[in-house]
Amino acid sequence: MARRRSLRLSTRVTLFFGAMALLGGIGLTLATFLFARNSLLDQRVSAAKVTAIQHATNMNDLLDTSPDARTVAQAVQDLDTEQGGFAALLTSAEFPARPVNVFSRIGYSVEDLPSQLVESVRSGQSGQQLFSDDDGKPWVGVGISLRAHDVGYIEAFPLETTERTLRVLASALIVGAVLATLIATFFGWSTSRRLLRPLSRVADAAGDIASGTLGARLDEETDPDLNRLAGSFNDMADAVQERIEREQRFASDVSHELRSPITALTAAVEVLDARRADLPERTQQALDVVVSQIRRFDDMVIDLLELSRLEAGAHDLHSESVDLVELADRVSQRFGYGDLSIEVHRRAKRRAQVDRVRFERILGNLLDNATHHGGGPVRISIEPSPVKKSVLLAVEDEGPGVAASERTRIFERFARGSAARNRIGTGLGLALVAEHAAALGGEAWVEDRPGGGARFVVRLPTESS
Repeated sequence: MARRRSLRLSTRVTLFFGAMALLGGIGLTLATFLFARNSLLDQRVSAAKVTAIQHATNMNDLLDTSPDARTVAQAVQDLDTEQGGFAALLTSAEFPARPVNVFSRIGYSVEDLPSQLVESVRSGQSGQQLFSDDDGKPWVGVGISLRAHDVGYIEAFPLETTERTLRVLASALIVGAVLATLIATFFGWSTSRRLLRPLSRVADAAGDIASGTLGARLDEETDPDLNRLAGSFNDMADAVQERIEREQRFASDVSHELRSPITALTAAVEVLDARRADLPERTQQALDVVVSQIRRFDDMVIDLLELSRLEAGAHDLHSESVDLVELADRVSQRFGYGDLSIEVHRRAKRRAQVDRVRFERILGNLLDNATHHGGGPVRISIEPSPVKKSVLLAVEDEGPGVAASERTRIFERFARGSAARNRIGTGLGLALVAEHAAALGGEAWVEDRPGGGARFVVRLPTESS
């Protein structure tokens, strides 16, 4: 089952800051808006009650002194009501001498007032109520019962200004919440980058060490915790470098010390081989085994010494512009494959910036590998590379191919594919190919050949412009 890919740590930190800021902004916006709305409405209702009580008192005094219906109606119409608002004097039908339901402004009727407030005033109670008219405009109505005259006074005050103020406040709060979220998200992003920067340096240094730069180290940090991390990493890198160098020195020393006895053994065996006709048949068979194994041992020691020098950087690089086709043909002839086809793609560059000796070792080892493990090479091709300023050199064979799980491992020392476990060879040829390719600034890999077999490919830098 494939592991689900999770978000990067920096992305999660940024999203966390943004989400917390968004939730906090929403909560603060709602709380602020509700508090401001209640406060503004309370102030508005209180002011409306004061005005309505004052006007109701004036109407009560008028009714005390001048009960004439026409005078009362004129007084209601002359009331100094708030702009856009209106007032009403609701009288009982039991007193026909007085006008019934007199409004301060034409066009308004009892239907424009909330029925609950009207009934409350007519029943002798006072109060206030928020309501909306048919157009959806908000109002606050204040009703006062004038019991001495059995009438009710109601005054309606428009709340459009208050609602407009609340809308402006809500817009400002929303904009503020959005800005706060954006600022918090940016802060989270910058903080995550700042916090993860030391980890990025650790990853870069580890990558450098893995690629062969054993001297890569971390600088000291001002933060004590991060400085401890840097120190521990550097101590680990020192230990790894010391161990690798010790193993490299050991391999180099052993290979070097073996050269003298192997040379002596080779000379002695060659003397015996030159007089093999004087030996019995069974002794000749034993001599053949000894000769082949000593030669294989000698090749292995030479390859180990070469690998040790490559890893130590002892080999100088003498790059020059060469014709790959001519050089590949010369190497093929030297290895006994003078008739081997060399195909050049029409878009591939024939010239490359390489070291002749290293190129010969690369191609020679690939031809050797195809001979021993792939049934013999069938084609050499020079192809364009997807990487700029480089070209691909490929050697193809018709062997069993290389399993996908082994395509990286076979370029390691003494590694053999499952199809070549019992074949001859030192197990160092492809390791040398990879090391020489890396020294030239390229790389080596293996892939399937169309129709069966394997394609060993090396990317080489082309001639610099």
